[in-house]
Amino acid sequence: MTDMPSLETDRLLIRPFEQGDLQAAHHLFDVDLQEAATGAEKMPGLEERAEWLQWAARNHTQLAKLYQPPYGDRAVVLRASGQIIGSCGFVPSLMPFEQMPNLARDAQPIQAAFSTPEVGLFYVIAPVHRRQGYAIEAARALVGYAFSVLRLKRVVATTTYDNLASKAVMQKLGMYIAHNPFPDPPYLQVVGVISNTSPAIPV
Repeated sequence: MTDMPSLETDRLLIRPFEQGDLQAAHHLFDVDLQEAATGAEKMPGLEERAEWLQWAARNHTQLAKLYQPPYGDRAVVLRASGQIIGSCGFVPSLMPFEQMPNLARDAQPIQAAFSTPEVGLFYVIAPVHRRQGYAIEAARALVGYAFSVLRLKRVVATTTYDNLASKAVMQKLGMYIAHNPFPDPPYLQVVGVISNTSPAIPV
């Protein structure tokens, strides 16, 4: 597995975070997203954010050396101005997905199912730049790469019951959306799934 390149859309550049992004990353994660109460973890100070950035900037190349999926945060950048307006990427998602309708082997939800791994998609845009289609534009680019280059069978995304904006992105991506019919675990609420319809590579 090779290092994931930067992805370009009509308006966006989706690239790895760099050491020079410290102030922009601090403002995005520790100011903008905290005020929006998105659940993104705030760093205690700039020094801690710098440590995170050092890890984020190196993470993708180290994973590639280990032939692992390109997990981790990537900067969502406006091509016209170079401004970082959000973050997106892939994350290892370990949850009891067979509790969800149509995700169990027999299509019936299984209470207290075993956890299984999936490749998860995440996206977050600074509040001032929302409602302009940036999240769906970035998500489509990532899913396209996941299916055409990584040859993933499917990609999932998770969110909470009340996150209407995130569910709207899932719907625009063409994801099947399932709600957990059971009260537990409390962190498993809504799952979106999109499958790769590309023809299989002959063996």
